[in-house]
Amino acid sequence: MSQRQPSPSPRRRSVLRGSLAVPAALAVPSLAGAAPSLALSGRPKAGWGVQAGDVTAHAGLVWVRSDRPARMVVETSATESFRNPRRWHGPLLGPATDFTGTTRLRGLPAGEQIHYRVLLADPDDPRRTGEPVGGTFRTTPKGRKEGVRFLWSGDIAGQGWGINPDRGGYRVFEEMRRRDPDFFLCSGDNIYADGPILPSVTLPDGTQWRNVTTEEKSKVAETLAEFRGAFRYNLLDDNLRRFNAQVPSIVQWDDHEVHNNWYPGQILDDARYTEKSTDVLAGRSLRAFSEYFPVSTLPPGDDDGRVYRVLRHGPLLDVFVLDMRSYRNANSPGRQTDDVTGILGARQLAWLKRELSRSRAVWKVIASDMPLGIVVPDGRVNFEAVAQGDPGAPLGRELQIAELLRHIKHRRITGTLWLTADVHYTSAQHYDPSRTAFKDFAPFWEFVSGPLAAGGFPATKLDGTFGPEQKFIKAPSRANTSPAETPQYFGEIDIDGGSGELTVRLRQEGGSVLFTQALQPGRVGQ
Repeated sequence: MSQRQPSPSPRRRSVLRGSLAVPAALAVPSLAGAAPSLALSGRPKAGWGVQAGDVTAHAGLVWVRSDRPARMVVETSATESFRNPRRWHGPLLGPATDFTGTTRLRGLPAGEQIHYRVLLADPDDPRRTGEPVGGTFRTTPKGRKEGVRFLWSGDIAGQGWGINPDRGGYRVFEEMRRRDPDFFLCSGDNIYADGPILPSVTLPDGTQWRNVTTEEKSKVAETLAEFRGAFRYNLLDDNLRRFNAQVPSIVQWDDHEVHNNWYPGQILDDARYTEKSTDVLAGRSLRAFSEYFPVSTLPPGDDDGRVYRVLRHGPLLDVFVLDMRSYRNANSPGRQTDDVTGILGARQLAWLKRELSRSRAVWKVIASDMPLGIVVPDGRVNFEAVAQGDPGAPLGRELQIAELLRHIKHRRITGTLWLTADVHYTSAQHYDPSRTAFKDFAPFWEFVSGPLAAGGFPATKLDGTFGPEQKFIKAPSRANTSPAETPQYFGEIDIDGGSGELTVRLRQEGGSVLFTQALQPGRVGQ
């Protein structure tokens, strides 16, 4: 298996060399011309770090949380010295948004390293500002010569495995930061709203796993305050804050942002909950999600409130972010012969077909929060994902995916591949119509990676409807193995700017590359 490592541009490497030595989220650049009183106590603080998201060629979102009411101000510069910075006036942060806020930066130069710092000003006295907190990101290039590198994974703080100070917290984020990606795609389950974090857990060998705990994470999330606390919990980790300050994100959500295996209209049969309506819980979670992540299609940037969207990364890559949770029908045995709602809903499916047809990118990554051909059960007779174990013609939610795959083939859309997490192991599947009764689609790949900080689970079987062949898999032999027992996983994509070749690497915590697959541009059925 190839271990080729495309070289990032010298400009990017030289810019970031200093930030790799000094934790970016903790580095506080000096404010040019600022009075010494800026560092005095009693001023707003940004102790939760900063993060950037949904970065394009000329725009990006910057996020921060204050410890009190404050006006958000962002300064950007082409250099770490912040000589002649550009200033952006952001929102007033207060209790209505849990003191969080996002500022949209527009008119940025394409293909450049952007250094930014966030200042929090006293709303009654703009001269009283706290110490700035800095970060960096790279805007999307107009050309393709520099290539693209990004990482993906998901599943954080799951099954009771939280921030363990004995292990150095979520240390996989530090490992990913050192990979120096252009961005990180989080494939969902950013929190486990239905999974309390206890002070300790006894491991099979009798030793103790210790967790950092908070009041909100000591129970399942039901109120808006508890959902906010669940999103805030992960930001207690130093590794994650450093990662956020250096690597911009593209974030989607899945079931554990609300409740395991939830779907719209569901009434919970879970004694831990006093609020049984998943619609109510999902509304509260989505509000907290929009407050704690910089997402361009959620308020305040977009009143439509969509998680699904497309992010264009120059001529080499478009990322199509799906929402397989908000518009699905109820989990069922999945044997319907007609299903217009499916797992995406009619509107999202139409959007995806339209945007894929419009895309001129060499590669079109479909960021799916659930796998296509892996059977994910929900109880004894129902199914949670697309597949339902029947290897014959498409039925149930498979009908909608079949329609999409048929559209991709007939419109001759090349360069599609699917990335996901969800199942808490890592694998690679190649789908081919020659291996199934349903023939009307072109071959494609699906790659699975995760978790980042959650329990590991055994592999489940494949559904033969779309002809999957598992080229690689690594999974534990028993359910809910702790991160101390099995490694955490993330995936890496490198796209070469010259040839356009895309290389997938499935990685595990500790640096090992488990599987590598190179794909050639412009070909159908890799």
